[in-house]
Amino acid sequence: MCTPAAPDFIRYLAAKKALDDRSLNWQVWDHLVEALRDRPESSPLRVLEVGCGIGTMVERLLDQGLLTRAAYTGIDVEPGCIRAAVQRLHGYAAGRQVPLTVDAAGSMLFTSPTQEVRITFAAADLFDFLGREAGEAAWDLLVAHAVLDLINLAAGLPRLLSRLAPGGLFYFSLNFDGATIFEPSIDPDLDALIEALYHGSMDTRRSRGRPSGSSRTGRRLFGSLKEAGARLIAAGSSDWVVFPGPDGYPGDEAFFLHFIIDTIGRALHGHPELAGSGFPAWIAQRHLQIEARELIYIAHQLDFLGYI
Repeated sequence: MCTPAAPDFIRYLAAKKALDDRSLNWQVWDHLVEALRDRPESSPLRVLEVGCGIGTMVERLLDQGLLTRAAYTGIDVEPGCIRAAVQRLHGYAAGRQVPLTVDAAGSMLFTSPTQEVRITFAAADLFDFLGREAGEAAWDLLVAHAVLDLINLAAGLPRLLSRLAPGGLFYFSLNFDGATIFEPSIDPDLDALIEALYHGSMDTRRSRGRPSGSSRTGRRLFGSLKEAGARLIAAGSSDWVVFPGPDGYPGDEAFFLHFIIDTIGRALHGHPELAGSGFPAWIAQRHLQIEARELIYIAHQLDFLGYI
C-alpha cells in the first residue's frame, strides 16, 4: 500500500521488489499454485489486490504463471502509485515483447501465447471501495501484500473476506509481526527502547479517527481469520533479511535501508521518552553503518493462504 507518493517512496517500493521476492514464504506460495491449479477454468480467475502499490505483485503473479485467463483489479489509495503501476506494467510488457492494449475503460489486456489477462488499476480508498461493492461476492482470489498491518483487522478483515465468492481464496503476504532488528548494536538499551517505541507508534496509528494497524498483525491474523469464518490452508514466515555481501547491498537495497531508518526517525521525532537519549545521533549512526556496508536489518513477517 502506498502512502503519499513522493518519488522516494515510489523508489522504496521498487527497491524492495527483489527483497520481497526472496522473503516470501514459498511453501505458502506453492499451496497457492496448487489451489489455483485445481480450480475449474470455465471462466477467468477474478483477482482483487488491495493496496497494490506500484503493481509489483501482479508482475510476480504473471512471472510465476498464476494468471493465465484472469481479470485482475488492483486498488490503492494513492493516485501517484497507480500512475507508477500503469507505467511499470507498460515497461514490463515491453520488456517481454508482449502486446499490451488499452480499452476505452482504461483496462489493459496482457496477451501472450499462454496468457490472456485483463488488468485494471484504480485509485480508491479501501473502505470506500468496499462500500461501493457492498453485497457483491465477485472475487475468486483476494490478495493483500504488506498491507494488512496498516488496517484495523476487526473492522476490515470480515468486510474484505465477504467479497470472495464461495470457495474463494485469500493470499495475505508480508504481514509484520513484532520484530525489528538492527545489527550491529549501538547501545542495547537504547536499541530496545527505540524498537519498542517504533512498534508502539504502529499500535496507536489512526486513520479517519479509527485505529489503523498493529505491530503484531501476523500472529493476530490466526485468530482474526478464524473469527471471520475463514479456513487456513498454509502459513509461514516471510522475514525481510537485508545484509551486505562482498559487493555491498544488492540492487537498490542500500536506499531501502536509508528509507527504513528515516521512517523510524519521522515516527519517533520529538518522542518524550527519547528526550536526551541521543536519538538523533542513533539515526545518524545507522545511516553511516549503511554507507559503510555494515548494517544488517531483519523484520519478522508472516504469509497466509486460505479460503472462505
